[in-house]
Amino acid sequence: MSDLYFRTDLFGELDRLQRQMSGLFEGFPSSLRSSRMGTFPHINVGTTDSTIEIVAFAPGVDPAKLDISIDKGLLSIAGERSTLQPLPEGTRQYAQERFTGSFRRVIELPQQADPDKVHARYTDGCLLITVGKREASKPRAITVE
Repeated sequence: MSDLYFRTDLFGELDRLQRQMSGLFEGFPSSLRSSRMGTFPHINVGTTDSTIEIVAFAPGVDPAKLDISIDKGLLSIAGERSTLQPLPEGTRQYAQERFTGSFRRVIELPQQADPDKVHARYTDGCLLITVGKREASKPRAITVE
């Protein structure tokens, strides 16, 4: 038998410590180019065999005022969102949850992204960007001889 004695459950304490550490770093980016909490627009990024799909949730943005560019593997989305309906005159505002003003969001693309194959469309408040992959990076079947 060991002379070492724990007054509490060791695994319970480790679990508590892990939860505290997770809470401490909650909202921090997972990479240097990731966004901070509250960044606009929020995005979803996914991939298929032939494309990289990006959805930027940007309600209230005039699509004609969006600026989308790719440079050195970085996709940049910039624009401005204005206030649609101001509060009535004389109203003292004590909360504002809707972001207004200019924004810029930069997303690092994978190496297989082809900057010459980009398509963007704005539908129902969502900016949908499709970036094609280079032919050399697409999966292909190899036959054994």
